[in-house]
Amino acid sequence: MEHEEGDFVVLTDENGEEHEFELVDVFDLDGKEYAVLASAEDSDEDDDEAIVLRVERDAEGQDMLVDIEDDEEWERVAARWDEILEEESVLEWDPEEDEDDEEDEDEEEEPGDEEDDEDRRG
Repeated sequence: MEHEEGDFVVLTDENGEEHEFELVDVFDLDGKEYAVLASAEDSDEDDDEAIVLRVERDAEGQDMLVDIEDDEEWERVAARWDEILEEESVLEWDPEEDEDDEEDEDEEEEPGDEEDDEDRRG
């Protein structure tokens, strides 16, 4: 698929209404390509919800997005998307940031330490 993350796609539903989606990711699985889309429209629905469609080529070689109708294929695709999300969340985690937080906590004085310092000074 020649689109990049952040591109927008307009899909037409079964009622002929057009809806705009943002391309979140494209990934390969079992020799097929899948596009993950998130609604770009204001809605009351869950913001984390995304749809995944299979990318196929039409007779002219143009990309087209199709529903995944096979349950087994859908299970594999959903599992792979979950793996990708998990990998990304691990990559976003910065262990040094946690260490910095711990060091800051160690540097904080315990309550009452100020009084002990004053007594020693004299």
